[in-house]
Amino acid sequence: MLNLGADILGYSFDDAFSTVSVSESISITYFLPFIIFPLLFLAIYQIIKKYIDTTMLKGIGVISILIFGSLKLIFSTVSVAANKNKIAFLTYDIIKFQKEKNLLKNFNLDGREDYPLLKPFDLSKDVLSPFIEAKTEKPNIVVIVVEGLGSEFVNNNEYSGFTPYIDELINKSLYWENFTSTTGRSFGILPALLGSLPYGEKGFLELTKTPSHISLISVLKANGYTTSYYSGGPSSFDRKINFLEYNGIDKLIDENKYGSDYQKTASNDGGFSWGYPDGEIFRKALTSLDTEKQPRLDIVMTLSSHEPFEFPDKQEYMAKVDKMLSTSQRSELLKNKISSHKNIFSCLLYTDNAVKEFMNSYKEKPEYSNTIFIITGDHRLIPITQKDKLCRFHVPFLIYSPMLKKAEKFKSISSHWDVTPSLLRHLFNNHKFKPLEKTAWIGNGLDTAKQFRNIHKIPLMRYKGSLNDFIYKDYFYSDGELFKINENFGTYKVTEDALQKAIADSLLAFKKINAYVTQRNKIFPDSLNIYVTPKMEFSEKQLAIINNYKKEKTFDELLLITRDLAFKKQYAEARLLCDFILNEFPNYTDARVLKGRTLAWEKDFENSEKVLLNALKRSPYYDDTYLAILDLYWWSGQEDKSIEIYNQAIKNEVKNPEISYKIAKTYQRGNNTKMSIKLIDSIIKNHPNNTDYLTFKKTLR
Repeated sequence: MLNLGADILGYSFDDAFSTVSVSESISITYFLPFIIFPLLFLAIYQIIKKYIDTTMLKGIGVISILIFGSLKLIFSTVSVAANKNKIAFLTYDIIKFQKEKNLLKNFNLDGREDYPLLKPFDLSKDVLSPFIEAKTEKPNIVVIVVEGLGSEFVNNNEYSGFTPYIDELINKSLYWENFTSTTGRSFGILPALLGSLPYGEKGFLELTKTPSHISLISVLKANGYTTSYYSGGPSSFDRKINFLEYNGIDKLIDENKYGSDYQKTASNDGGFSWGYPDGEIFRKALTSLDTEKQPRLDIVMTLSSHEPFEFPDKQEYMAKVDKMLSTSQRSELLKNKISSHKNIFSCLLYTDNAVKEFMNSYKEKPEYSNTIFIITGDHRLIPITQKDKLCRFHVPFLIYSPMLKKAEKFKSISSHWDVTPSLLRHLFNNHKFKPLEKTAWIGNGLDTAKQFRNIHKIPLMRYKGSLNDFIYKDYFYSDGELFKINENFGTYKVTEDALQKAIADSLLAFKKINAYVTQRNKIFPDSLNIYVTPKMEFSEKQLAIINNYKKEKTFDELLLITRDLAFKKQYAEARLLCDFILNEFPNYTDARVLKGRTLAWEKDFENSEKVLLNALKRSPYYDDTYLAILDLYWWSGQEDKSIEIYNQAIKNEVKNPEISYKIAKTYQRGNNTKMSIKLIDSIIKNHPNNTDYLTFKKTLR
């Protein structure tokens, strides 16, 4: 429901393809309009050319332009984005983005070396302690981010009723009714919610050279917390993994870490699936929580409430929606809207139930009584028409805990930027933490006023690169237009020229700071950052080598070049390219395995083992990793370790006969002929015509 604009510049080809392929059903009929309409246009053109002379045609053209151009003066809706020419919008938006980019780059920053966001941590107020009873032990923190959950879908709002458990939890929690995400898509949730960080040019996660910063993850980890992240999709999408690994996440569970016990979401016609549905994500989280290592920070991101809205038992939940509508007192117009998006509302029911089952299971754990739960949406889901421009950012935010003194609702405006500052201030005030002298948060902390007000300035990035929305006091500025915000978080257009200019100037001032701190690495000083390990840096000489091979290649194409270099025994250059790929995509297992193999080929077995075991930890169900490790142990004479790796492959149901074949040879080398025969017989049973296996069997007689 958004015109394609400069946001196209913020996505890699793979990410863009993944998004589009699950949002649209591609078939032959899909392309018919692109064939029919050009043919129809040519036919009409030939008719006009035959029966209407040039002068008359020009006259008709001029009159048409005057008529359709005047519609903008009569109907205000003509100028809204949805009614604009899409190619013109795309062109204009990219030009505007590039002009602003050049403008910000041309500001004179020579000699400037300050850190404008840096401030004493003591300035952060502890607004949560009046509501939360602190215990002696540090509390566990569980953060649940629900994909696409907008405030309209909860708490008796327009589309509510399809998240009954979350609605029930809201009434037992601290709940902010007028809360905003900072971005209109998922790319902004982690840096805002966990780091209170600026945007950069196209979102913080898109900064290829990550500026020094701290986050909830890194600070809690430095204070004894075990940190985990759970999702069902690819953590490389939107470069989430780069942010998480920079901040030292201890355990990262994404689609690579699910075994055969878990059912993946059904693929579309093109064979693509986002990953595992919400019920499986929460089940995986529950089975992976390390109860011995406390306190913990556990971050769970759901996935199902995103196009194409596929999930288990879908027909059951669709029937539930029908039943709810048949007994509902809603207007017929609203019922029709809900019915036309029945897949979405049934998905909300499914996700809500998944949250409920997770929470009920967590209640059985002894640490439940000392756990703080945070639940929010990353942005308002996209396919259902939005009532206004602000609604895209309006999301629920609640804090629930058995330690709550009482439930409260707040009408004051806050955003995801305010969460980490307030949470850390509360924890530091009530527990023994290492001193944190300085912070560089964008947010000032949650506002717990019960009346409607806004004490924050909140610039919003609707999509990657579009920093043109701003919440200022009780006004919303969007693309040059000014709106008043009422206490129900609705908007209406107003004309206040002086105020509009002041807000536009304030937004421009933020853009300058945003550009400066992200381009010049001036968010948080490296000298104060004891919390993170920076990404790998490349020298000018190394970058010259990388650029010589990379040119316009994709990372998949670059890996093929890297393999060729490795096979030609140009190991140093091959590893350099592997490091370059892994700097961008830390979970690119093939690159990590190739790096490990090159080290083994040069007999650097110790470092090879480290690299390959890291690859195995990241992708425990990928067969080539096991093969590489078994080769390493064979070449280095460490056969005793091979059996342990083989048992892990069996446990994870990695089915590749070459793994068993290598172990059979390991048993032979260890003079355990009986086990070697037993293993090779089991392989030959399934592969009776493989000459390598048959030849090896003969050597055992």
